[in-house]
Amino acid sequence: MNPRERRAARHQPPNPEAGADPRPRRRKVPITVEQVIDTALGVIATEGYEALTMRRLAGALDTGPASLYAHVVNKADLDELLIGRLCAELVLPEPDPAAWREQIRGVCTQIRDQYLKYPGISRAALAMAPTDLETVRVTEGLLAILLAGGVAPQAAAWAIDALLLYVAAYCLETSIARQRSAHDDAVWVLDRDELLRRFTALPAETFPHTTRHAAELTAGEGHDRFDFTLALMIDGIAHR
Repeated sequence: MNPRERRAARHQPPNPEAGADPRPRRRKVPITVEQVIDTALGVIATEGYEALTMRRLAGALDTGPASLYAHVVNKADLDELLIGRLCAELVLPEPDPAAWREQIRGVCTQIRDQYLKYPGISRAALAMAPTDLETVRVTEGLLAILLAGGVAPQAAAWAIDALLLYVAAYCLETSIARQRSAHDDAVWVLDRDELLRRFTALPAETFPHTTRHAAELTAGEGHDRFDFTLALMIDGIAHR
């Protein structure tokens, strides 16, 4: 089975009638796809997504690239497996027409929290064609919630894309900001007081609105801005 066929087969539902492979394994301690995912997530949790390369992963597994490629086609395939694993942790509610907005918000918040556990991993979700069954399960769940809420199918389909894109972008920006703030000369990235001082110190004749509304521009604690934007998007979906 070539790599492309192997990748396609992994995305199919399990076949209970399929027998075990009778061929003996050549490795004494074989590497499994689950081990590959676990190890990759460990690297990301401690070093960030940018540190994850196929060579770095092979080293962490104490094997060579050839053994790794026997289980993962390429980096894009690995990305899909990682996002699929995170999606598998999500709890999808039974669609409730009376509470669809809260349900959409709840699922998006779960995705946000999963992404933020692994700095920068949401980059792997960008420009990804969802074929992993767990990823499709989440899309299916979101679509069911929106349709139950009376959203038209086309609007619901595009709304899911927009919501997931925003969550991924928010988490990626948060990870980048935290990484930059780790350097002494960039602490202000997450320091509201410092940013407020920078805005209010600007020449008012050139930046009248920025200086006057510096407090509003720098306001927000925790995930306040995330919650605001998510509510804005969901309200927009409801009004279509």
